[in-house]
Amino acid sequence: MTQNTQAFDHWIRTRFVALNNELEHLYRLQADRANVEGVGDDLKAQLESEGRELIVSLLAEGNTDEGFDHAFDLLGNVGLYMAACRRHEITEPSRERVSPLTEASALAMHIGASIGVTPRFATAHLTTHNRAQGGLYKRFTDLDAEKLFVDYNTKGILAYKRAADALLKIQPLGIDHPIAYDLLQVAKQALRDVIDSNRVLFQELDADDFFYCVRPYYKPYRVGSQVYRGANAGDFAGINVIDMLLGLCNANEPGYSQMLVDKFLYMMPEDQAILRDCMRRNSFMDDLLNMMHLRHEPWYQNNVKLFLEVCALHGETAIQHHNELVTKYIAEPSKTMEQQHMSKVTASGPPLPVLLNSLEKLRDRRAAVYRSDIKTRFDDVQALTASLEAK
Repeated sequence: MTQNTQAFDHWIRTRFVALNNELEHLYRLQADRANVEGVGDDLKAQLESEGRELIVSLLAEGNTDEGFDHAFDLLGNVGLYMAACRRHEITEPSRERVSPLTEASALAMHIGASIGVTPRFATAHLTTHNRAQGGLYKRFTDLDAEKLFVDYNTKGILAYKRAADALLKIQPLGIDHPIAYDLLQVAKQALRDVIDSNRVLFQELDADDFFYCVRPYYKPYRVGSQVYRGANAGDFAGINVIDMLLGLCNANEPGYSQMLVDKFLYMMPEDQAILRDCMRRNSFMDDLLNMMHLRHEPWYQNNVKLFLEVCALHGETAIQHHNELVTKYIAEPSKTMEQQHMSKVTASGPPLPVLLNSLEKLRDRRAAVYRSDIKTRFDDVQALTASLEAK
């Protein structure tokens, strides 16, 4: 890590957090907590200028070729700075055609293109690839709500990855292999861990603090002339690996495949490779449906029963996420928001009703709920369930 990179990283971990804290405090004192215009302008100017000065030195330094890890970490720091400028409306995509953060945009595009990821901060920068120093990892603020959100998002992502890894190990063995049962047990426990982690998060995370002080840092922002959507907790391969290997979602379904295309560059390169490989594989559900004539075999009874339990748990995590997180922390608080702020609610780009509709469909695919308007695996799950009863 070069001296300039170290200086910027130190600023992100210290002064940057302090400035964001002060601004959040000022916003909280207002009757309209969503308003940031004309509030703390001196602090915003300091944030913008101090970050720019450090980035100018990095841009002049050029490509130091220190490997992917250092480049990805630096991109995250640039992205955190740009996301904070967006949160405080130092920059705002709807009023600009090109980002005023010229140097930051140039550095972000250079790094992003060179390592094959989107040129903005991604979920991994704050969760799975967020190196701690002295027990503290990088965040926008030191507010309790943000720490709680990042901690439990990280726990949930790692649990999903454990489930996905177990399912991937079944592929070369086959779902009818005796050891597939053991790997399904691992996936089952990992999905239970997701549910337990989410339950704690939803119980302890204050909805207003999340909505007004955490969520705004995840908004879309411009890098150069292009607007990039906000980071999403689902921007890793694991959850989609589970979707597709279980067979609950299909890569050739237009709505689902569009989501995969949209998220590729927001993931780590190794995740991109895993997901591409998984998209061309048959699902375990399809394999089991083709083996129903073997339903009297002990392995079939054991593996199918456990497979259906894993499917049900994956559906439960989707229902939990949508019905508790999306509803409690986004949809409900938005009802009391001043109308002029409504167009800026979501991190994904589309208006809130459009986002909620797409998330409901994804929830119901993962839960194999019967729907007449979209394809789900409801009938196939029922068929496999019936095959256990008819042994």
